[in-house]
Amino acid sequence: MTRFILASLMAGALALPALAADYTILAPAAPGGGWDQTARTMQEVLRSEGISDSVQVQNVPGAGGTVGLAQFVASAAGDPSQLIVGGYVMVGAILTNGSPVGLDDVTPVARLTGEYEAIVVPASSPVQTVGELVDQLKADPGAVSWAGGSAGGTDHIAVGLLAKAAGVDPTKINYIAFSGGGEALAAILGSQVTAGVSGLSEFLPQVEAGTMRLLAVTAPERLEGVDAPTLAEAGYDVVLQNWRMVAAAPGISDEQKAAILADIEKMNASEGWQKALASKGWANTWLAGDAFAEQLAKDREATEGILREIGLVK
Repeated sequence: MTRFILASLMAGALALPALAADYTILAPAAPGGGWDQTARTMQEVLRSEGISDSVQVQNVPGAGGTVGLAQFVASAAGDPSQLIVGGYVMVGAILTNGSPVGLDDVTPVARLTGEYEAIVVPASSPVQTVGELVDQLKADPGAVSWAGGSAGGTDHIAVGLLAKAAGVDPTKINYIAFSGGGEALAAILGSQVTAGVSGLSEFLPQVEAGTMRLLAVTAPERLEGVDAPTLAEAGYDVVLQNWRMVAAAPGISDEQKAAILADIEKMNASEGWQKALASKGWANTWLAGDAFAEQLAKDREATEGILREIGLVK
């Protein structure tokens, strides 16, 4: 009888659906920026789509994400519930900060989104066009201050490439790095800097509210619904797209990695995620597994070349 009861209980347990995985997502930046937005959008969609019962977001800002990355590598090893978001910015920050920890030390899962950079000024600025801004840059590079994300990140690279395209020494630019999008927004809105550069979605609410003026974007052609020229259209040969990714902890098993990837694939295919992409203006640049790991290695090599070219890495 005892054996029969135990067998019945085991059969009943096996018939129940597997419990959804719990996750903690580390956003290696202060609240308000692109990584924070990505982590919190993942949190919302993973929950609302029933993919995970519990998703927490933790912010660890500093040094272009390398502080959070180092903490993640040290504390999350072997834990399949731990995830970290990152992206192109982190690739550059690892190089410019000489970080002892790199993306080779985590388990890449998937590239999620892509977004073009935007150049803005406060609405009160006398600068009306990107051409006028570049004229000021040519006249005195140090007098034009730029607010953006971490040193060596996509924002910094965009300014460096624009300076180079305009015939200005990129090592002379006055770039002010902020650890979070909220701090950069405050500096731009407070006219503490000449201009700001970041992902388009981070500026759109202020542009639509009339508190910022959008001068240009780094897309190859005009973006639908965005009333601004591309840098190429304005005469500057600069095209740049930031991308964001999710990675898992080092030291997890192949089975654990596959389970995480399956959850992220479900998220990417969900209606909730597609709606979030549309509302935020993020492109779906999905690339997963070994293909993403291979592309990541190529991006690291290309980024190092760009950073050397504009004087950010010796």
